[in-house]
Parts: sequence; structure tokens; C-alpha cells
Amino acid sequence: MVAFVRLRTLLALLGAAVLVLVGPPLLTTGSGTETGTHIPGLRFMVPNTPGGGYDITARTAAKNAEDAGLTHGIEVFNLPGAGGTVGLSRLVSEHGNGRLAMSMGLGVVGAVRSNGAPKTLADTTPVARLTEEQDVVVVARNSPYKTIDDLIGAWKENPGKVPVGGGSSPGGPDHLAPMLMARAAGIAPKQVNYIPFDGGGELLASILGNKVGFGVSGVGEYLDQIRAGELRLLAVTGPERVPGLDAPTLQEAGYDVNFTNWRGIVAPPGLTDAERDQLIALVEELHDSNEWRASLKQNGWDDAFLTGEEFGEFLEAEDERVVSVLKELGL
Repeated sequence: MVAFVRLRTLLALLGAAVLVLVGPPLLTTGSGTETGTHIPGLRFMVPNTPGGGYDITARTAAKNAEDAGLTHGIEVFNLPGAGGTVGLSRLVSEHGNGRLAMSMGLGVVGAVRSNGAPKTLADTTPVARLTEEQDVVVVARNSPYKTIDDLIGAWKENPGKVPVGGGSSPGGPDHLAPMLMARAAGIAPKQVNYIPFDGGGELLASILGNKVGFGVSGVGEYLDQIRAGELRLLAVTGPERVPGLDAPTLQEAGYDVNFTNWRGIVAPPGLTDAERDQLIALVEELHDSNEWRASLKQNGWDDAFLTGEEFGEFLEAEDERVVSVLKELGL
């Protein structure tokens, strides 16, 4: 098992081809024609590098949809850059393309703000919010920090000399979580030395190589490395402990932080009602499948399903929340 995890870690560090097929059509009980979920030529864009949360979510969703017989031949490809806004710009330019969707989340909301991107999520067609998950605070197994208090103590002593790495641009979840940690610990957020990476896959190499003092990322991205002992888990950012992981919440440890991330799917603007409804129907059937439920459990993801207009309203509220938190933190 450890050897397998080490191999998976190595593959995450090396990355993958920019254009990757999920796999050949699988033998399933159906092709989605019975439920109207089959979308020939469907492509799923990941707006950051292989190995990150958007990537894992997209490839998991694609494989589960095929295994459940909802559709087949989904192509997943990576188009990284600028915290996801390069992919967002490409998505918006595909006006009326009902065979393209993009994996995204709170990180893209933040990147739009921090990068001053010309295109925003308001320019897309909201499809669904899929998952919610906690962030984890992790260090390499040979790190001098054994507990969250060890880390916070060193961080408070000299914030600039304990850099924190995150898999999102400023304003994204892996940036906001340590900023809230800093404030709770009595560290001015502006003193934090935050180093952004384009996804958890890129961040992993720097954590393992002790290039950053600690890393913050989604629990599902690093479960294998934590369980194999390659990463030491110091704390989780949400309201409750993660089942199966031996680490306190930040609140348990005495730091008033309660923070979770989420991920979802958007599509290009200009879709017909029928095209939008078919994409939503596909994710609804995926959400109800045994395959997806098993993946939620395996990856430590919480079900946070929301579709269509309700998801669009949620995106507007999240944009306002990011702006509010950044102002509150003086960033």
C-alpha cells in the first residue's frame, strides 16, 4: 500500500499530459440514453495543474459517470494558469458550447478578485455545486513541528520565516484559511508569507521538500500521503474532526477558525435551456449514483449538492463573502 501511495505521490509531482483522456469507454449497464444524460463529445476542463482538488474532482466525477452508465467518452483536460482564470476565460469564450464544462470552486472566486480578471463566474452558466471539504494543515514527516501549537509558536515568533504554501491564488480557500489562522493566533495577516501554487499537486512537492514551513490544502488532495505517513497532519479547519484522521480542529486547539471549501461545475454562457438542463440532469444522476457516494466517502468530501439558479445565487454570495473577508483581514 505504501509503495502504491509513493507511486501516486511521484505521479502527482511529475504531473501529467496537458490533455488527458479519462480512459476508453467502459463497459456499463447503459449509455445514458435511457435517462437523457448522454452528451456525446463532452469535455471537462480543469483550470489548474494535475493532482489538485479540481483535477481529482473532475476525474472522479467523469469516471463515476461512466461507471454508472450515465454517459461515456468524457475527456478531461488541464488548462492551468492565474489561479483558474485562464481556464475561466477559455470557458467564457466557448459561447453556446453545450459539450464543455469546467471544474471550479472557491479558489476561482478568489482568483477573479485578486487577479482583476476580465471574465467572472457571472459570465458562465452555473451547473452544480458538488462537494464541501475542510482544509488540512500539513507539514513534511521530518518537519520540526509535531503539533499545531509547535507550528503556531514558531510562526508567531517570526511570521516571515515560516512561509505557508497553498494551492490557490490570494482570495482562494488555501489563502483565506491560513490568514484566518494567523488572525486567530495574534499574527497580523499582512505579515504572513503566503506562497501560492497552481493547485495542490504543485504544492505537494514544496511541502515534502520543506520549501515551505507548512501547507494548507483540501483534505481529499492529501489523504493518501497523510495515511502513508509522508505528510504529518497538524489540524483541520472545519467544525468537526475528519473521521479516520488523528488531528484536532483548529477550534479544539484554541484557535477560533471554522473554514470549509467547496467545488462545483460551470459551463459556457449562451447555452440553450435544453443544453443546460441536460448537463444538470447528468450531475443529478451522478449525485444519486452509488459510485459517487462511494467517492465522497473515500475522498473525505461532504455532499453539498446545489444546482442551476440556486447555485448561481450561491456564487454571487460567495463573491461578496470573499471581498468582505479580504477587507476584514486588511488585504
